[in-house]
Amino acid sequence: MKVWMIPTAALGAFYAALGAGAASAQSAPAPVATPAPPSASPTPDEGPWFPSKWGPDDEIGAANLLSPELVLKAIKLVKTGKVYQLGVPIDDKFPAVLHRRFELWNVPPAPTGDKSEGPNKFTMNDELIVAWTGVGTQLNGVGHIGIDHVYYNGHHAKDFVTVRGVKKLGLEKTPPIVTRGILIDMADFYGLEIVPAGTEFSIADITAALKKQGTKIEKGDVVLFHTGWLKLVGRDNQAFLSGEPGIGLDAAKWLADQDIVAFGGDTWASEVAPRKDGQRIPVNQYMVAKRGIYNVELTETSGLARDKVYEFLFVLGHPLYIGATQEIVNPIAIR
Repeated sequence: MKVWMIPTAALGAFYAALGAGAASAQSAPAPVATPAPPSASPTPDEGPWFPSKWGPDDEIGAANLLSPELVLKAIKLVKTGKVYQLGVPIDDKFPAVLHRRFELWNVPPAPTGDKSEGPNKFTMNDELIVAWTGVGTQLNGVGHIGIDHVYYNGHHAKDFVTVRGVKKLGLEKTPPIVTRGILIDMADFYGLEIVPAGTEFSIADITAALKKQGTKIEKGDVVLFHTGWLKLVGRDNQAFLSGEPGIGLDAAKWLADQDIVAFGGDTWASEVAPRKDGQRIPVNQYMVAKRGIYNVELTETSGLARDKVYEFLFVLGHPLYIGATQEIVNPIAIR
C-alpha cells in the first residue's frame, strides 16, 4: 500500500511559519480604539455611510433582515424537493485571484504505511488544509472589504484587525442565511453561453431580465446572477481571472435599495471587471462596507439556469471560524 506524505522539510517550514505567526500574535499589543476619520468617503448618493441603520454597535449588517417569517415564506417555494448544490469542487488547480491558493494534504498521525492498531486493525485518514478562505465558492462578510482601512459601520482596521483574525465583524457572528433566493439569468437575457468580461449590467437590463423571467426582487432576498463565467474554469483560466461581467455602482445602489441580504453569482467578484475608470472593486466597497450586504461569489448557477429555476429556498450554514471575514462555503438551493 502506498501512502503519500508531506516531505518533512515542507511540513517543518509550514509549522515554522505557523509558529512565527502565533508568536507575532502573542507579542502584538492589543488594539487601541481609534475614531473613524470624519472625512470618510460618502456613498454615491453623497450621504454618510456610518453609523449603520441598525445602530452603531451592529456587526452583521443586512443579516438583520433575516427572520423566521422569511424562512416560512421561502419554504413555500419548495414544490419538487430538488436540491441544487451551489458550491464548486476545489483543489490546488482551481484558479484563484491574487495570491490565493488551496492545498489539501493527507497526514494521518498514526498508524501509517501498512500498520494498523488494535485487534480490530484500526486505520484512518486525516487531512491538513493550508489555504486562503477566498478560493472557490465563498461568503464575503461585512468585515471583508474596506475603504481606506475603514470597514462596515465605521470600524477602523487599527481597532479590530489582528494577525489571528478580526475582533469585530467576524463571520462567526452572522446567523445562517436561510431565505428566498432568486436567479437572474443574464446569459439567457443576452442570448449568450458566456457573457463577455467587461459587460456591465445596467438597471434597465436587470429589470428587463426579471420581467422576462416573471420574477421580482423582494425584501430579504439573496440575488444571484448567472453569466456562464464558471464555464471558463479549466478551459481558459487566464481569461477567467482577467475580468468578468457584472453589475456596476448604479445597479449596486439599486439592488441595495431593494433591501436584499446578499448578492453574488458565478463570477469571482460579483461585479464588472475590468473597469475603465481605474477603480478597484468599488461595487464590493459599496455593498459590503457601506450597506452591510453579503457577497456569495463563484456560485454554481448553471443547474438553476438550465432548469429555469428563478426562485427557491436558499440555505447557507457557514463555518464558525472565529475572526474570519470570508469563508469557503457550499450553499444549496431547494425547489
